[in-house]
Amino acid sequence: MKLVFAGTPEVAVPALDALIASGRHEVAAVVTRPDAPAGRGRRLVASPVAERAEEAGIEVLKPLKPRDPEFLERLRQIAPDCCPVVAYGALLPRVALDVPAHGWVNLHFSLLPAWRGAAPVQHSIMAGDEITGASTFLIEEGLDSGPVYGTVTEEIRATDTSGDLLTRLAFAGAGLLAATMDGIEDGTLKAVPQPNDGITLAPKITVEDALVDWATPALRVDRVVRGCTPAPGAWTVFRGERLKLIQVTPVPERTDLAPGQLAVGKNSVHVGTGSYAVELLWVQAQGKKPMRAADWARGVRIGEGEVVGR
Repeated sequence: MKLVFAGTPEVAVPALDALIASGRHEVAAVVTRPDAPAGRGRRLVASPVAERAEEAGIEVLKPLKPRDPEFLERLRQIAPDCCPVVAYGALLPRVALDVPAHGWVNLHFSLLPAWRGAAPVQHSIMAGDEITGASTFLIEEGLDSGPVYGTVTEEIRATDTSGDLLTRLAFAGAGLLAATMDGIEDGTLKAVPQPNDGITLAPKITVEDALVDWATPALRVDRVVRGCTPAPGAWTVFRGERLKLIQVTPVPERTDLAPGQLAVGKNSVHVGTGSYAVELLWVQAQGKKPMRAADWARGVRIGEGEVVGR
């Protein structure tokens, strides 16, 4: 089939690579978000998908909005059979959805209908799920509600951050998306409507969502930190300034600390929660680089009875 691939961040690149490497389909063009300011100089930088497409000699389309007339006209000129999508980042209007004969097929990083929305991986970790996966589905105008072509499953490991899990799903999902394109082309794959039961929503995680509540149990604190790493980054407050929490680990044997209470050992920093303590392993103070929590504690000279969270 002739394909137009839509995607923007690094997590979409493995799927684009898989489609290019398949040899069975032609990636005629790529649709991605416009260049965005990045770095200290805030200079405009192309998306990872745009950079990869340019390396491969593929035409890159960067509409401000996918309903722009110039973009729609070019899409009709290319006349794709199907448009695979991975984390494109913009809502597709009906006028665009109707262009390819086989529609737009999205690779979504959850087992639909669970975790529909922008942040399925973060929410699955924060909810304590043991299994997640990826799904390919036909895009409709509803939020991730279209019929599903296929899925792959992935175990959530006890130490997974959302970054770790998303990386694994990006590569597993790339194979699923390529196989979905093959099945659509040869007519062996039919999309199955999603069940009405088991729908959960995964809206974007905000900075406010990433604030750790030390009154919650240790397992919840650990899940929030892992789910919000690397972005937007879990955090707390220490001496009136934000302290980013990069890695913690539960310490079930320590139950003597009140929520938020700090206890500093020779090479450890423990914090009380609503159940037992967690150990801070890596933190980042405001304006500083990431460091081991024990080194941070020595530097700030934590006093007896000091707390985090207020």
